[in-house]
Amino acid sequence: MLLSIKTLRRAAARALAPAAAVLLLTAPAGPGALGTAPAAAHPAPDGFADLAERLLPAVVNISTTQTVKTEQHGDHGNSDMPQFPPGSPFEEFFKDFFNKNHPHGQGEPQAETRKATSLGSGFIIDPAGYVVTNNHVIADADEITVILHDNTNLKAELVGRDTKTDIAVLRVKSDKPLVAATWGDSDAARVGDWVLAIGNPFGLGGTVTAGILSARQRDINSGPYDDFLQTDASINRGNSGGPMFNMDGQVIGINTAIYSPSGGSIGIGFAIPSSLAKEVTHELITEPDHTVHRGWLGVRIQAVTDEIADSLGLDKARGALVASVSDNGPAQTGGIQPGDVILTFDGKKVTDMRHLPRLVAETPVDKVVPVTVWRKRQEASLKVKVGRLQETETASAEGSTKSAPPKASTDTVKALGMTLADVTPDLKEKFSLSDDAKGVVVVDVAKDGPGAEKGLRPGDVIMEAAQEEVKTASQVAGKVAEARKSGRKSILLLVERQGDLRFVALRLDQG
Repeated sequence: MLLSIKTLRRAAARALAPAAAVLLLTAPAGPGALGTAPAAAHPAPDGFADLAERLLPAVVNISTTQTVKTEQHGDHGNSDMPQFPPGSPFEEFFKDFFNKNHPHGQGEPQAETRKATSLGSGFIIDPAGYVVTNNHVIADADEITVILHDNTNLKAELVGRDTKTDIAVLRVKSDKPLVAATWGDSDAARVGDWVLAIGNPFGLGGTVTAGILSARQRDINSGPYDDFLQTDASINRGNSGGPMFNMDGQVIGINTAIYSPSGGSIGIGFAIPSSLAKEVTHELITEPDHTVHRGWLGVRIQAVTDEIADSLGLDKARGALVASVSDNGPAQTGGIQPGDVILTFDGKKVTDMRHLPRLVAETPVDKVVPVTVWRKRQEASLKVKVGRLQETETASAEGSTKSAPPKASTDTVKALGMTLADVTPDLKEKFSLSDDAKGVVVVDVAKDGPGAEKGLRPGDVIMEAAQEEVKTASQVAGKVAEARKSGRKSILLLVERQGDLRFVALRLDQG
């Protein structure tokens, strides 16, 4: 089963989605006790027959049915009427024609139900009958049937699902022993390693394909925890939910999507890594509510660019820059502040902004973890107790501190290409600022200047300059002068726009 990137973003895609940029896939699953510890890179195999023979019994086909309602116009329905583009004037004309000529005299729309069927893949992960697949394979299904390798049909019940990672767990009951696959270590897999995929492409049944691990940590914008493995093993529609195997016969990924302009395989497929899938699956099975309990830090973050790194004195762009913290959230309680760059979390390096949400989500709730942040040009160590992410939780929060009204002044900061002013009642009204707005207002932006390059515009409010709170335009000018004197090429500003906070690193025009 394959879905477009747009469909992936909606996280509720059905199997057999129309051909588009990214589609969902499947891969093979390994039988119970298949393989031991992952080995080093394997040489090119002479063939995959022995391995495929072992793995095929653990891979299943999944068939779902869903009742959908359609509208018909009398006995004619829509099948007799010519089809036109939406909004075409001919469409209304022919509707009127068929209604007037309806044999029963009326053409009122009538609701009609029909069964829609879709196909996908999955694999048995426990001899007790637990089956892993993609959530989009079984989303909105009224009935789910698991078809074993020997064509035995078993009715399946949904144990639990996680829409954020597109993983679902089913359970079947069988009178005979089931062969189960074992999890492997996706973190140990190397780019260039051989992988094997088994699934149900186009409903053909157990199909084996081979390829290599092409890349790691791919972000395809399907969800907040994207960390896909990429492979060139051929996977197509109906492959969604199947596993990707290493040469030890262990599952190192769940094939989920492909990149394809035509809908067919072009050798770019994506799989959820087992390092993530194993933990999600375990919680869906063992938690009393069959849901995933994720960690929550309570921060709004942004990427650290080269300019931001330079302005902060970091050796290179790395970590996650904290734009704001939630009131009374774990981060605020643990001492994390806006402007901090989180470099490590629970002993793991935060390589970039996208990495932090995954690290936090995988951390047990209520665990106290060490956090290293970059603050005021040096590292600081903190301890944070991780909270639990709620579905309605948001990471952003507005500041609630109050400050005295600043003395009005205006200053043109040529090095930034902007004219700045203190907050006044007139400017609040002119730019629709909040009553408690504080900081320095941008009143004009020079064309082609550093401010314009970063998209700043009149009405933006500068809250901090060089990680120091500013209340007057002259303070911003002073911070710019200090930065230029110290030889810095850029300065970091904290900017508010209609309640949204973000850090912006502006180059200093040496003019």
